[in-house]
Amino acid sequence: MTEAPASRIALRTADASDAKELYELIQANLEEGHLLPRTLGELTVHAGRFVVAVTARRIVGCAELAPLSPHVAEVRSLAVDGQARGSRVGVMIVDELRRRARHDGFEKLCAFTHAPGYFIHMGFSIVPHLWLTEKIFTDCVKCPHFRRCGQYAMVVPLDVAFDAERGYGLPAAAAAPLA
Repeated sequence: MTEAPASRIALRTADASDAKELYELIQANLEEGHLLPRTLGELTVHAGRFVVAVTARRIVGCAELAPLSPHVAEVRSLAVDGQARGSRVGVMIVDELRRRARHDGFEKLCAFTHAPGYFIHMGFSIVPHLWLTEKIFTDCVKCPHFRRCGQYAMVVPLDVAFDAERGYGLPAAAAAPLA
């Protein structure tokens, strides 16, 4: 478990007992137009792939590390409670997913988003959707928005040197400002 002392936010792996809370958080963000729908059943099955941010025993943020291939994983269903926004909860979760993906041997991490600027400041780059065929053949072809997708495809390499040079994925105290 990782903890940010100033904000009292702890990160942990979710479990099936968290599925209802994950569902409610994702639904709230879905209504704002930020996410694609998830079912309670699939959240229960995949709960162990989620990192959750917890404060005062309440989940205030979540995201799934979804493997698309042996080389590519996706940040999926990144959601932060409206009251916790602006406290870097989402960044903390993405940094943790990045560490886990690198540890699990993935070469790159991707995200599909309507807000590319959010991911750009974490080192992700916008790429053509066709560069992520793993995502297209796993999910996109089944999506009702296929060929009409308004999301940006984003990718970041999971390279230790890339992260160290830019201070990404490191604890706040260890991250040096960019020169």
